[in-house]
Parts: sequence; C-alpha cells; structure tokens
Amino acid sequence: MKGRWMAGVDQSLVADLPMFAGLAPEQVDQLLQEAQSVRYPKGTNVFQQDGDAHSFFILLHGHLRVFKLTPDGQQVVVRFVSPGEVFGVAMAIGRTTYPATAQAVVDSIALVWPSAAWPRLVATHPGLAVNTLQTVGSRLQDAHTRVVEMSTEQVERRIAHAVLRLVRQSGRKVEAGVEIDFPITRQDIAEMTGATMPTVSRVLSAWESQGLVAGGRQRIVIREPHKLFLLAEGLPD
Repeated sequence: MKGRWMAGVDQSLVADLPMFAGLAPEQVDQLLQEAQSVRYPKGTNVFQQDGDAHSFFILLHGHLRVFKLTPDGQQVVVRFVSPGEVFGVAMAIGRTTYPATAQAVVDSIALVWPSAAWPRLVATHPGLAVNTLQTVGSRLQDAHTRVVEMSTEQVERRIAHAVLRLVRQSGRKVEAGVEIDFPITRQDIAEMTGATMPTVSRVLSAWESQGLVAGGRQRIVIREPHKLFLLAEGLPD
C-alpha cells in the first residue's frame, strides 16, 4: 500500500528540527512549500533497497525500521528512524538508488521532497547541506562503532550496546524505568547485532531474571540503565 498525501505542515512543528537549524523562518517556509506530508501505514515500505532514489524525507511521526538484505539473503537491521530525523537523502552521498529498505514499524507520517530538487535546495540554502552532512557523518560514526563491536565484543555486550542505543534514540521514562518507545522484537535485535534470535532471547531472559529489563513480545523496559551500561562497557558492577 502506498502512502497517502496529507495536508501541509505548520512551520512551528518543524522549526526546531536539526535539518532546519540556523535557517531563517522564511527559508523554512520556502522548504516546506516544496514538501508533501505523506502517511505510511504500519508495515508499508517508504522505499526499497536498490530502488530509484526518487525522494528524501523527514519523519514527523512514528518510527521506521531500516534494513538491508545481503547477497546471501540475510537481513540486517541498519537502524531505526525516530521523529525529527532526515532520511533517504541518497543524493547527499552521491547515490541514485536507496542503499536499504525503510519500513514503517507503526503508522507514520513523513515530509517528502523530490530528490531532483536537492541540488537546487542546497544551492539556495547552504545550511541545509551542512545540517544533512552532519547527520550523515554521525550515522557513519555509529556504523563504524557497530562494526568494531561486532568484530571484538562478546554477544551480550553487543546486545547491551544495541539496547542502550535504542534507549538514547527513543527512550521514554515510565514508572518501571525507561521504555523503548516503539515495538521492538527480539528478531530486530538479533539483526542489529549479528546474533541469533535464540541467543537474544536467552540474554534478555537472563537480564529479566536479574531485574535489568522487563517487557513482553515487542516491548522492552530498561529497569536498571546504569547496570546495563556497565555490562555494555565490560565494567564491574
């Protein structure tokens, strides 16, 4: 199912987003005039790996799962997209196709610009290019960190780092601790960390028995964030 076009977005809802940092209100207005807001129901793809990079986006509401299929058919979760993030900016890294698939984890809404407008928009608004490249650079650094973790760390520490990254990105305080604010499966965590799902289940079950985490089938609450941090870093409790 394709996304559904929706009404325009008020500047007050997006003016504080990192992509628009340092831009004057009239510049933000000009950028918004060229965008459409689109709804993506849960389970639908915003774009697909190797598909034509027709658009770039800012997520306004919901969460997206970005995953990549390897040549041997293995699925790897690259990251999750949270509200306020720019994504799918293939032209900013010199690509004409999308390197991965972005799928709505819950009903989501994004601002959408045509990729063909990117060169003109960054020429008119240089700050847009700077802000986007800072975001891309941050994600590249995160990718390097994950490669090092997968190459050097035991699986429990990799899983702890992955859970803590999700907490930093989308954690919200609840009575029992800090909850990851979207549905997350054990298979997702396995695909983020290069572990098997039985291994992830075993580790999370052990953490539950130790009182570090709680949750259900698609819900994780971190009850002891500091202890999980010590575990991730290999430090004594």
